[in-house]
Amino acid sequence: MKLSKEEKSWILYDCGNSAYSMAVTTALLPIVFGMFTNVDSSMDLGYFNSIASILVAILSPILGTIADYKDRKKRFFIFFAAVGVLATASLAFISPDSGQWQLLIAFYILSAIGFAGSNIFYDSFLVDITSDEQMDKVSTRGFAFGYIFSVIPFGISLLLIFVMGMDKAIGYQIGFIITALWWGLLTVPMIRDVKQRYYIEPEPKPIANSFKRLAVTFMNIRQHKIVFVFLLAYFFYIDGVDTIIKMVVPYATSVLGTDAMDTFTLLGILLIIQIIAFPCAILYGNLAKTFSARKMIIAGIFTYIISCIAAFFITSVWHVFILGALIGSAQGGIQALSRSYFAKIIPKENSNEFFGFYNIFGKFAAILGPALMSLTTTLTGEASYSILAIIPLFLIGFFIFITLPKGNGYRIDDSIRTKSQDI
Repeated sequence: MKLSKEEKSWILYDCGNSAYSMAVTTALLPIVFGMFTNVDSSMDLGYFNSIASILVAILSPILGTIADYKDRKKRFFIFFAAVGVLATASLAFISPDSGQWQLLIAFYILSAIGFAGSNIFYDSFLVDITSDEQMDKVSTRGFAFGYIFSVIPFGISLLLIFVMGMDKAIGYQIGFIITALWWGLLTVPMIRDVKQRYYIEPEPKPIANSFKRLAVTFMNIRQHKIVFVFLLAYFFYIDGVDTIIKMVVPYATSVLGTDAMDTFTLLGILLIIQIIAFPCAILYGNLAKTFSARKMIIAGIFTYIISCIAAFFITSVWHVFILGALIGSAQGGIQALSRSYFAKIIPKENSNEFFGFYNIFGKFAAILGPALMSLTTTLTGEASYSILAIIPLFLIGFFIFITLPKGNGYRIDDSIRTKSQDI
């Protein structure tokens, strides 16, 4: 089945914001942050990642509930995407020579809020742009093409960094500008073509009523057993996934040292992860048709557990290349199938509200992982032990997740439960 224009435009936004996820969160920012002479350790970035996650987690359900009203979803999406793009561009104007690392972190937190905030509405648009039968395919292709397309701006940035000098900030600063431009341009098709089809009709006092609906949903969400159990499992296993994405650069640098592993090699490894993640995310989507999304998510969880164990034993650059390939094989698949799995079991007209909870579980989870890694490093004095601290999160997520139904799921529709297709 061919993708529609709306589905393609939705996928293109993933191609845009994935450049931010790779260049800012994973690669360039940790290196620039480490260039500030008044910063103790690049591992401290884990604490600031947690601060950004707390702010997004608090905002997610509130914004999602308000955006369920007709014609509100796209307005919120545009606002947060614009905040993310502008804050990312602003990172380019904070030089390590200034010593103002606090200002750099402030813009980073703002960009993270824009990125995550826009993703609340972007993810919830999945129910508007495609059918249940297509969700796994469209969601995995969003992540897959996001990975491969993000290679373009990151590759250009990497070339500029190499030419201008790996130890000079200017190349990284230009990289922030390139990332912001790429993200902004690929947001245009999404704004132009994607429409909100499922919504709640406007009513008097929308903000007050939104808080009431949010409170009712929060009180009753435990009655929606499949949704509640999934979110609980997701809270734990996605924590490990997000932590590895955010902390892989500080971890590898801290364990191997800058002498054993130069910056250009490290960035090259990240580029390879993106390239490997592209076909593997599509493969996960195709295999989900045969084995179900449930089984493929479980496969992704165990791939990450193996990756954490392997990361503890890395002693050379080649080990990191192999580890990167292993991480890349599951990264897109587990994220994409989690998104489509959740989209199938929630009421479409309340998709923003439920994706608000999806994001709050994901973002509060993302507080724990980076903080655990930073704390373990501080307590033990050895960065290598920090990667083992997140394995229990994957295991807890797995044991909760396997309690979900193996066959058909149920979509919640107010007081009526109707069967949906296999998940």
